[in-house]
Amino acid sequence: MTTPIGIHDLSLATTGYVLDLADLAAATGVDPDKYRIGLGQDEMSVPGPDEDIVTMGAAAALPILERHGRDRIRTLFFATESGVDQSKSAAVFAHRLLELPAACRAVELKQACYAATAALQAGIGIVARNPGEQVLVIASDIARYEVDTAAEPTQGAGAVAFLVSADPALVEIEPVVGVDTADVDDFWRPNDSVTAVVDGKLSIDAYLDGFTAAWDDYRARGGADIDAIGRFCHHQPFTRMAAKAHRRLAEHTGVDLPADRYETSTAYNRRMGNSYTASLYAGLAALLDGDDNLAGRRIGFLSYGSGSVSEFFTGVVGPDYREHRRGAQAQLDAREPVSVARYRELHAAAHLGSTHDVEIAPETRTRFHFAGIRGRARRYRS
Repeated sequence: MTTPIGIHDLSLATTGYVLDLADLAAATGVDPDKYRIGLGQDEMSVPGPDEDIVTMGAAAALPILERHGRDRIRTLFFATESGVDQSKSAAVFAHRLLELPAACRAVELKQACYAATAALQAGIGIVARNPGEQVLVIASDIARYEVDTAAEPTQGAGAVAFLVSADPALVEIEPVVGVDTADVDDFWRPNDSVTAVVDGKLSIDAYLDGFTAAWDDYRARGGADIDAIGRFCHHQPFTRMAAKAHRRLAEHTGVDLPADRYETSTAYNRRMGNSYTASLYAGLAALLDGDDNLAGRRIGFLSYGSGSVSEFFTGVVGPDYREHRRGAQAQLDAREPVSVARYRELHAAAHLGSTHDVEIAPETRTRFHFAGIRGRARRYRS
C-alpha cells in the first residue's frame, strides 16, 4: 500500500506594515472600486526597511518547527522570485535563523510564482524515498512594480511555510499532475532591476492558456473528473484573476462551476496583495481556515509562474483538518497602517547596493529582522 504524502502543517506570515488601497486610490485620483472590485484587492502588505523574504519566510516557518520539532527535517526548500543573492540561497539564511540541524540540505528554487509547487513535488519525492523524513518548504516574495503604473495596486508581500510529510494531517497530495511550459515574455525581472516588467494583457492570456493546457494534460494522464473536485485554489496575482481562471475552466469543460467553489480561498490574498510563490498556498490557508466542510473533499490546485510554467494537481483534505487550523486574520489585523507617502518612501529605498556598509535598526514588530549590509554580505538578527 502506498504511503500517503502531503502537507502536514501550514503557516502564513506577512509584513509589519499595510497600505489601504482606498488611500492609494484617493492619492492618485482613481475610483477605489477599480481596486476593490476590478482587481479584487483591499489592502497590500508593505515591507519595512528591516523586512525581506528571509525574515518573512523564517517567521512563517518558526511556528511549524515549534509544533513539530526539527529532528526529522533534512531538506529546506525556499521558493522565491525575490532572491537576495545571486549565489547564496535564501534557504541558507533561513536555516541559521531557524536553528535547523546542520545535516540538512538548503536550496532556493526559482520559476516565477510556480516554484513553491516544484518544491512541494520534489519534497514528496524525498519523503516517498524515506517516509521518516520531513521537508520544510518556504515560499516568500515581495511584489514590487513602478509607482504610478497599472500594476502598482497589485503589489504585496507574504510568506507561507508548509511541512511535507507522510500521513499528512491537512492535505494528501495525489500523484497525477498536469503540466505545461511555454516560453513567453509576459512577466520577468531583469538582474539589474528591483521592479518587474509586465505585459498585463499577455500575462492574463498566458495564465489562462497555461491553465487549460495543464488541465488537459492532467485529464489525459488519468486525473479526476471535474465533478469529483469539490473546491479550487487558483494562483492569485490579484484575486479577480482567480475568478477569470475559474470561469475559463468552466467554459473549457462545459461544466457549471459556482463561485463558492473557489471564493473562500481569496480571503487572505485580498488583504496581503500579490505574494508570488506564496500566493497559491495563502489561498489554501484561507480555504482551510474559512471552510467548515472540507473533510474528505478533493481540492484542485492551479499553480502558474510567468514565463511560463503551469501545473494542475489535486489533494484530499484530512478528516481532522479543523483541529489544525492556524488562522491568519489576527496577524493581518496587527499590521501597522502607513500613509501613501510613507509607503512610497519605503518603495524608493528598497534597493540597497552592497558596496557600502549599512546598519538597519529593528523597526517592525516582527520576529526576525534584516540588519543591513556588512562586508558586502547581508546580515540578519532574531
